[in-house]
Amino acid sequence: MPKQPKPKRPRLKKLNFTVREQWEAIVKSVKKSDVPVNVLDSISVHMIDGTRVDISIAEMTASGVSHDDIQDYINDKLITLDSYIENVDFYVSVDEVARLVQPMTDLLLKDL
Repeated sequence: MPKQPKPKRPRLKKLNFTVREQWEAIVKSVKKSDVPVNVLDSISVHMIDGTRVDISIAEMTASGVSHDDIQDYINDKLITLDSYIENVDFYVSVDEVARLVQPMTDLLLKDL
């Protein structure tokens, strides 16, 4: 009886994501209300009258303002201006998220 050729297995394609692209995808999937202030880069507050107020969290942190003080400041401003605000955009530092989470991820996945 002649040997039957083995069926060919489909070739698997390796997805070529950079580490940064992987973290960007993770960050995009998080609800804004769950983002801690220490990973925020900046906030843009869009007012009803069309003006925009940009708050640089990175600059505040670099100048020595604590994360707790930044969070209190932002919460107070957003509450005070609530009736004038149309929308708020939160910009997350992907690099900071990766820096904080990557060591834990590496530890969890080291034995896989």
